[in-house]
Amino acid sequence: MNAELDDKDGKILDVLQEHAEYTTRQIAKRTLLPATTIHHRIQKLRKEGIIRKYTVRLDWGKVGKGFVAYVLISANLSVLKQKKKTQYDLAEEIRRFSAVERVDIVSGGTDLVAIVRVRDVEEFDKFLLGKLQLVEGIEKTQSMIVIHKT
Repeated sequence: MNAELDDKDGKILDVLQEHAEYTTRQIAKRTLLPATTIHHRIQKLRKEGIIRKYTVRLDWGKVGKGFVAYVLISANLSVLKQKKKTQYDLAEEIRRFSAVERVDIVSGGTDLVAIVRVRDVEEFDKFLLGKLQLVEGIEKTQSMIVIHKT
């Protein structure tokens, strides 16, 4: 069931997406809505699962993970079937690597896409050849290196 969002909810969500650390008062000041309205609306949005969690946006270069690549992964379905694994299981296994930020199951010419963040190309090489490509059920990978992020 889709939740009904009005303009007030939209304003609150817009502010929270950019500034999740803001207090109710700061959001009220930005949206020109009463702080009590903000408080109740946020509680409602959390209860309905619209706001799932609060998070931080890191400066990846400053934490030593400035190199990012999208890795397209083709699954070997016969191996997965043999091992009684699904693509969901494969995605979860890949997601456990600390270098992997996210794994999505996709349609088209590839089965999964992983976002990989590491220090540099050497670390990416060690991860790709020494860990990822050795996972049972992965047939092949294709890497796309991010050269500019907007």
